[in-house]
Amino acid sequence: MPKVTFNTDICKGCGLCVEACPKKIIAIASDRINKKGHYPAVMTDQEKCIACAFCATMCPDCVITVEK
Repeated sequence: MPKVTFNTDICKGCGLCVEACPKKIIAIASDRINKKGHYPAVMTDQEKCIACAFCATMCPDCVITVEK
């Protein structure tokens, strides 16, 4: 199963990964704020991930790591 991890401490919550995900399983957290004061991106359903890495490619801050 693919594993997607987010370095939520440096995520600025821009939402580019949310738009890029073909499975629509990434969201911007509404219940927590990171060290920089932003709502970070989070994976909502890891099991549906197809490891396409579109999210990681779109991230301008290299917050996302995709492992197959």
